Amino acid sequence: MEKTLILLKPDCIKLNHCGAVIQRLELAGGKIRAARMLTLSDALLREHYAHVAQLPFFPNIQRFMQETPVIALVLAGDQIIRKVRDLLGPTDSTQAPKGTIRGDFGTDKMRNVVHASDSPASATLEIRRFFADGEVFAF
Repeated sequence: MEKTLILLKPDCIKLNHCGAVIQRLELAGGKIRAARMLTLSDALLREHYAHVAQLPFFPNIQRFMQETPVIALVLAGDQIIRKVRDLLGPTDSTQAPKGTIRGDFGTDKMRNVVHASDSPASATLEIRRFFADGEVFAF
C-alpha cells in the first residue's frame, strides 16, 4: 500500500477547511495512518523547501507557512499519490478547476491549501521528515 505526506497549510487551518479537505482525501481512498499538528521551524522549512530555499521568494513561503501550525498527515492507499494529486489540482489555485481542492479552496500558487508528496521517493523522505519511527501506523 502506497503512502503520501499531506500538509494542511495555514490557509486551510485559518479558513476552517480541514474537515472538508480530510473528508475528500478519505473519500478518494486515503486511510489516515499518522496525524499531528505542529509549528514549522525555520530549519524544517529550509529542509522541506530546499529546492527553493535559496530563491528570493523563499522568505514569503516561510512567513506563510509559519502563520499558524500545520496539520501533517500520512495517508495510505492504492495509488494514493496519484489520486491525491488529481484531487488537489494544479499547484497554482488560479489554474485549478472547480471540484478540485485547490480550485474550491485555494487562492493562488502559495496559498493552495495542501502540500502532497509528488512521488513515492519524495513521500518516503517527507514522511521521515515529519514523523518519527513508530508514529506511522499500519493496520
